[in-house]
Amino acid sequence: MKIGMNYRNWGPHATRQNLIDCARIADESTLDSIWVNDHIGLPKGDWDNEYGISNEMGHIVDPYAIMAFLGAVTSRIEFGSAVIIGPYRPPLPTAKWLQSIQLLSDGRMLFGVGPGYLTEEFVALGVAKSKRGKLTDELLDLLHQAFTQETVECNGQALILAPRSKRPPFYIGGGPKIAIPRAIKRGDGWMPVSILPNDLKPLVDDMNKQATDAGRGQLDVVAMKTLPLDDVNAAIELAQAYRDAGATHLVHTQGYDSPTQYQELVDIVCQDIRPAVQ
Repeated sequence: MKIGMNYRNWGPHATRQNLIDCARIADESTLDSIWVNDHIGLPKGDWDNEYGISNEMGHIVDPYAIMAFLGAVTSRIEFGSAVIIGPYRPPLPTAKWLQSIQLLSDGRMLFGVGPGYLTEEFVALGVAKSKRGKLTDELLDLLHQAFTQETVECNGQALILAPRSKRPPFYIGGGPKIAIPRAIKRGDGWMPVSILPNDLKPLVDDMNKQATDAGRGQLDVVAMKTLPLDDVNAAIELAQAYRDAGATHLVHTQGYDSPTQYQELVDIVCQDIRPAVQ
């Protein structure tokens, strides 16, 4: 099982120097990956914050910009989106972004994508939230074309997108009832968030059975969870339980306020957690 951590591209600490320092800390560690988030902006005034989003996430660096940045300031580590909101940006420019980031990073990007949930962002973008699933599928279909074919066709117009680059894996975010069928049909894996191992295992087993029946074989499972690093033994047990539940990649997500604190967290994950799940 691979081990990753979040990389906070949001909050007041997400300054150029802090982002450089944290990226280099991760790149010089034994982590397999780091992961960034996506929002356009948070609503002004009263709004239904049903998912408890931190107000600090309103101060956010665009994930495509941050991944291009990571490609430049790191040389080894993979980096991914957890997750890009597919309907927020037009498919064709998105394909160009991804091809460019992959080219400039020597193929180290991992593309997590989901349909989104924040109503106010959809309103501000003029995108119908009711069509988010359809728009996500259309994006994935075009991306498959862009990375495997000489030309893509949009609005009746064929275009050559060059230079082509290595296709990143497509990891689908969201609840299992919608995300798993989308992953089997259009993706390379599923990204469950905070689902405990006992609940995750039957979902993974069923997904892999469906995927095998569909001729896909087993898919990746990139599980996102905050490990209790203040109790290393408990964190190791939980990480091992995720491995045994079928996670192929576990991403520890935790807040931090400085590169110094990030270094401390990375050290625990790399020195204590990672060896216990290899």
